[in-house]
Amino acid sequence: MKYRIDEHGWNHAARRIDSPNFDARPPDGEISLLVIHNISLPPGEFGGPGVEQLFTNRLDPHEHPYYASIHALRVSAHFFIRRDGELIQFVACRKRAWHAGLSSWRERERCNDFSLGVELEGADDQPFSAVQYERLNELIQTLRAAYPSLVDLAGHSDIAPDRKTDPGPCFDWSRVRGF
Repeated sequence: MKYRIDEHGWNHAARRIDSPNFDARPPDGEISLLVIHNISLPPGEFGGPGVEQLFTNRLDPHEHPYYASIHALRVSAHFFIRRDGELIQFVACRKRAWHAGLSSWRERERCNDFSLGVELEGADDQPFSAVQYERLNELIQTLRAAYPSLVDLAGHSDIAPDRKTDPGPCFDWSRVRGF
């Protein structure tokens, strides 16, 4: 196995960028769900610093018209996989990242309490890169080894169907292994 999660919940193979947008998991917050998202900032554009800036509360509302409406959001994810396969970690797995929002899975509310969030650099209407699937599958293998309680996989649209559409119709679920 290429990666390993340490006792604090950090994957040292990932580039670490600390987000302030997290808190402690509740006592019953055993990790059981992996949530797949997509994000690009500005929308539909890849490779820039927008996602990192959003997750670290440094998004400049004057840099792009879209940023004016989202710069005050306090959101994060545990992991972000760029189009080129780069893996970035913003929040330790043992902490609760703020990625799911109002959500429910298997009649259990507040998915942030018991999930890990993985953002893929992408958009609903564009295919993801082969290396993103490769990196995602490596990450899944690593996370399942570290957290045997991780038994479910869902898209953001599955846990918040009235609010979210990601990872979108271009995400190929058949390319995901490990669940």
